[in-house]
Amino acid sequence: MRLFFKLAIVFVLTVAIAIPLAMVNATIGERQSYRNQAVASVARSYAGAQTFMGPVLIVPYTETVEVEERNPNGVVQARTEARKGEWVYFPASFAVDATLKPDTRKLGLHEVRVYEVSLHGAGRIDARIPADVDPARPRRIGVPQLSLGVADVRGIVGTPTLLVDGRPLQLAAGFGRRVGDRADIGGLHANLPVPRAGEVLSLPVDVDLVLGGTESLAFVPIAKDNRFALASSWPHPRFGGNFLPRSRTIDASGFKARWDISSIATNAQGQFRDGGALPKVGPDASTTGLDAVAVSLVDPVNIYTLADRATKYGLLFVVLTFLGFFMFELIKQLPIHPIQYGLVGLALAIFFLLLVSLSEHIAFGRAYLLSAAACIGLLGFYLSAVLRSVARGAGFAAMLAALYGALYGLLVSEDNALVLGALLLFAILATIMVVTRKVDWYALQGQTFRAA
Repeated sequence: MRLFFKLAIVFVLTVAIAIPLAMVNATIGERQSYRNQAVASVARSYAGAQTFMGPVLIVPYTETVEVEERNPNGVVQARTEARKGEWVYFPASFAVDATLKPDTRKLGLHEVRVYEVSLHGAGRIDARIPADVDPARPRRIGVPQLSLGVADVRGIVGTPTLLVDGRPLQLAAGFGRRVGDRADIGGLHANLPVPRAGEVLSLPVDVDLVLGGTESLAFVPIAKDNRFALASSWPHPRFGGNFLPRSRTIDASGFKARWDISSIATNAQGQFRDGGALPKVGPDASTTGLDAVAVSLVDPVNIYTLADRATKYGLLFVVLTFLGFFMFELIKQLPIHPIQYGLVGLALAIFFLLLVSLSEHIAFGRAYLLSAAACIGLLGFYLSAVLRSVARGAGFAAMLAALYGALYGLLVSEDNALVLGALLLFAILATIMVVTRKVDWYALQGQTFRAA
């Protein structure tokens, strides 16, 4: 067959090999979804990603107001009605010191990261209860509630304590009442004595709480002056939310992080007044809802992410291998049958399936080494016969080993993947140009190859 006809066949085979590569990629996505289901299952039986907020003082009241309305005859009449409202007071300052203890729960093949965080919060709430505008119609002040926001109260370990001015208060489930159409916020609350109109309150608040959760944790900067300090033995945190830590240290023994946030920098209080809900925290430390700071316990080697990234280079592997075959056909006058092209391409595709299946049972590095060794050994043995030389088969096996080594470098060096990939492609192109620099392509245009 002529040169360009053979090129067309090789191109069609390359496109055909993209089909099993796409199937492998779909399998990786399916396995990742199983892992997500395992995380959701643990969260349902244990506790989900946690968010802590508080304290917030909510003072309900009922006032009598005069309203005007038209009767059916069009006459404007005045009447009085009772209207409910609330005063909301946020801490002048609130500091949280927390220690997070990580753990894992295993469900089938999947390990899910969980934690228990022991936190102590201390702050002060200053509240001035408004005086009655009309002494003839005094407001009826209801029972104030001091509330703490907790995303998933199932994660509360033991009995939390809440001290106001050094006195313990009885905590009850639920965030407490909120007037109007507001988002439901989970948490705890304690009732306070009913204040008088015009009274000034100064409430020192201390909170001790242990929370269990899954993968992610967030704090809401609801005070005027907020300070959060978090320490953990987990060495792979990912910080997110609306604010990154002001300072942080990360090493093999764990991490420490500190946030200092002023109400000038966050709209959390306004969002709360407008009925905002506690933030939902994603596994990547992203948040939706009230402004928050967040941290996630990241898996340093997410096998599905790495395998997915690896498959993106699968077609490049096939193209480079087929290109090597084609160079042999041109330069060595060595015919290779299209079926042999296809079998080699399938072997390259199966490498990625081996990689993801083995990495579910052993460390990713070992899984990669075993998968690469199996495919390189098989192809080296097969190509020794196809290329009619053990030396040629070993040479191709060595080339594939170099490609697999380069791919592993790309996978583990995510920050440098682009520059390493560019350098690899440049090196391959330079090698092809050097090897073919004396080839007379016009003479080869009419060349025919024997069937293998």
